[in-house]
Amino acid sequence: MSTKAERELAIQIEAQEDLYFFSRYMFKERRKYKWLHNWHHRVVCDALMKVFRGETKRLIINIPPRYSKTELAVINFMAWCFGKVPDSEFIHVSYSATLAANNAFQTRNLVQEAAYKRVFPDFALRDDSKAKDDWRTAKGGVCYSQGTGGTITGFGAGKFRDTFGGAIIIDDPHKASEARSDTIRKGVIEWFQNTLESRTNSPDTPIIVIMQRLHEEDLAGWLLDGGNGEEWEHLELSAIQPDGSALWPAKHSIEVLNRMELAAPYVFSGQYRQRPSPPAGGFFKPDNIEIVDALPADILKEVRAWDLASSENEGDYTVGVREAKSRDGYIYIVDVERAQLGPDGVEKRITQTAELDGKPVAIRLPQDPGQAGKSQAKNFITKLSGFNVKAETVSGDKITRAQPFAAQVNVGNVKMLRGDWNKAFIEELRNFPNGKHDDQVDAGSDAFNELNEARVGKKPSGAGTRTY
Repeated sequence: MSTKAERELAIQIEAQEDLYFFSRYMFKERRKYKWLHNWHHRVVCDALMKVFRGETKRLIINIPPRYSKTELAVINFMAWCFGKVPDSEFIHVSYSATLAANNAFQTRNLVQEAAYKRVFPDFALRDDSKAKDDWRTAKGGVCYSQGTGGTITGFGAGKFRDTFGGAIIIDDPHKASEARSDTIRKGVIEWFQNTLESRTNSPDTPIIVIMQRLHEEDLAGWLLDGGNGEEWEHLELSAIQPDGSALWPAKHSIEVLNRMELAAPYVFSGQYRQRPSPPAGGFFKPDNIEIVDALPADILKEVRAWDLASSENEGDYTVGVREAKSRDGYIYIVDVERAQLGPDGVEKRITQTAELDGKPVAIRLPQDPGQAGKSQAKNFITKLSGFNVKAETVSGDKITRAQPFAAQVNVGNVKMLRGDWNKAFIEELRNFPNGKHDDQVDAGSDAFNELNEARVGKKPSGAGTRTY
């Protein structure tokens, strides 16, 4: 029978070599009860140990909230690495500086636990290291924390050597309530590019991003799409597995997960499925759109509404959606013009499309507020002399403007003329409002509202409708 000393030595060796064992051991020792662990915890730990061994330099882990991501990938991983390599230099980032500092502080508390010292007896903090967000080890290691957008001047992560010397660890760079804001979301990505990425002390310093997905173009999506030009190892953990089972049944049963998805499909799609494009049953249910080969003879009215952009071969699309309304009340999506065009190209495309559509098809253009918007609208109207054209100030947010259109799509009152543009249009409806683009949704909603003479949202002061 092994002695207590032998058992302690076996635990020490196992905890030093295996992050998963270390995490389970420290949880039990600190909290005095066993961790309700699950198979995905082992998978996360294995991915992190590949980073420590130098096998992975860039790692993205997408995982649902409250599934132990911060405890494993931030607190336990940094503590374990400090025990093995006490001079490691870490920069830890989260969307909130306070949250990041708290994670750094919890790591500092962990490395002072009696159980930790039994695993790593040679580790010590520097005597004067008291700060929560910036503390040091006796061997020259650093743990510095900051919120996205914060200042990191004078700090670096990693050592200039072949073996592990620290890392940049980013945990939830986006705040969930702000991820739909293009300005805020892109600001996080620009900060990563312009500030954080340059804080590596060596080309071999690893970067770890662990987060729930919140938008198709969040930091993880941007990186996976080749945003910074590097290849990223990707571990994607969906709360609902491909076979329909729950990822962590003790946390959320499949019945609970199904209810959560039904209640908030496009939120669940990102945060829990790690696919920030909602499945059928989201805001729009495009599977309810019937594809037809011809329009009926009793069309009452047709309109093409435009959503305008001005960047050629990049950015948003200029889109013109043509819709028709039949006597029985059905709406038909007749055609979609879609291209990335500069200002001259936009003007030519609108004029050419009007000629092809013919004068019976009304035209609705968006008018930006202010004098520049009025001048642009007047110029378009002049070019379209002889057509039934309207320039209207856009009011109301995108979701509010899309609601009447979505309601009719979802009950099967919208049909679509067969065309090679169908797939892209349907996918944009399916992904709205978390998709990469929403130009077709905007134009389609405006065309629908024009056919039904709906005015969505209160007009801002001074705004109005101009019909020429």
